[in-house]
Amino acid sequence: MRSTTTFSIIFFVRNLKTSEFEAGLYCRITYNTQPLEFSLKRRITLALWDAKRNKLKGSSIEARSINHFIQDTRSEVYKVYEELRKAKGHFTISDVKARYLNEDTDQMSLLDAFEYHNQKMTTDFAPGTIRHYNTALAHIKRFLKSELKKEDIYLSELSYGILTRFEHFLRTYKPVDHQKPIVNNNTVMKHIQRLRKVVTMSVRLEWLDKDPFRQYKCKFTKSERTYLSETDLAKIENKVFAIGRLTYIQDLFIFSCYTGLSYIDVIQLTPSDIVLGMDGSKWIYSNRQKTEAPIRVPLLEKAEALIEKYKEDPRSLHSGTVFPVLSNQRVNSYLKEIAVLCEIKANITFHVARHTFATTVTLLNGLSIEALSGMLGHSKISTTQIYGKIMDKRISVEMNELRMKMKQKKRSDDQDDQGIRKIS
Repeated sequence: MRSTTTFSIIFFVRNLKTSEFEAGLYCRITYNTQPLEFSLKRRITLALWDAKRNKLKGSSIEARSINHFIQDTRSEVYKVYEELRKAKGHFTISDVKARYLNEDTDQMSLLDAFEYHNQKMTTDFAPGTIRHYNTALAHIKRFLKSELKKEDIYLSELSYGILTRFEHFLRTYKPVDHQKPIVNNNTVMKHIQRLRKVVTMSVRLEWLDKDPFRQYKCKFTKSERTYLSETDLAKIENKVFAIGRLTYIQDLFIFSCYTGLSYIDVIQLTPSDIVLGMDGSKWIYSNRQKTEAPIRVPLLEKAEALIEKYKEDPRSLHSGTVFPVLSNQRVNSYLKEIAVLCEIKANITFHVARHTFATTVTLLNGLSIEALSGMLGHSKISTTQIYGKIMDKRISVEMNELRMKMKQKKRSDDQDDQGIRKIS
């Protein structure tokens, strides 16, 4: 169905504080039910104003002059509206006012700003991060079309109200294709956070005067990190698979459990990243692909053995990497099979290995959180402190050990007291 557009112009007056006999002349333009008013910088005799006819009564010099001005204004505003309609296709009621008042400027649209950001970041961010921004852009396009009935809007049209509507849209949108609806609060907040980054960029580039996010707060839900217990980790380590692809995924996962490297950092690891550290043992010296933060990880025996296992693998030699290259999607798919075969109930993804390194392998074995932060490549120790509950568990274990020692000491002291009393 073809959509209809409406545009109207009316004139009205407002009483002046400085005179009870005069009023200010105003124009109200309405485009698709959106009104906008502005002063015409004219004073008229209040008693002469005909509100029904939008003009002055009579044929006095003032009436003829003002009525001629009103007619000219009506014609010029309509002319501006037609120019914008033919030239731009998409425009706002503010554009009509700005063009008429000679305040017209080339405004940047929201989608143009977002696409500028996404194109600019291709050299600075990982492909996965770029995909996330493109997904956010796709959600914004759907929101504009379904909720605002527009193909695009200007950055200047963004408001707190639109941001809250976009949040509600993300929470309630039901895809018609194979995609799943967004049910996770943090996923919603991540998409809004990406929009916020584009808006912040626009403010810095002076495409936008005011930040519509200044009163909006992203509220993330703190979630516990999934990690494997010693028992579940042992299940995966000790399992023998008859299928080669599962054995390879098993090795990659275990390597990450003992180094803390993310999937992309494991896959991109090269032999030149393995160096002798200051202690004479082998270390991984690299940079996180996600943040370019330095990675400095001493190799534990199990991780070192896996590097040796694939040292002469033709696929590794061909790619020039420590391990043969395989897509993250396929890796996570195979990990689901491994979890079932190992009778592990946890929802395992490759990133669970990184959390397992941070918890089961290191913190629960006494490593300081400061040392762990450096090995994980975190720029802030507060990022590492998400494992605080794991620290609580470690404290609980150590306190139980302390209780046992104190009980044993008390028994020993009691036995000594009894021995002394017998002797005496």
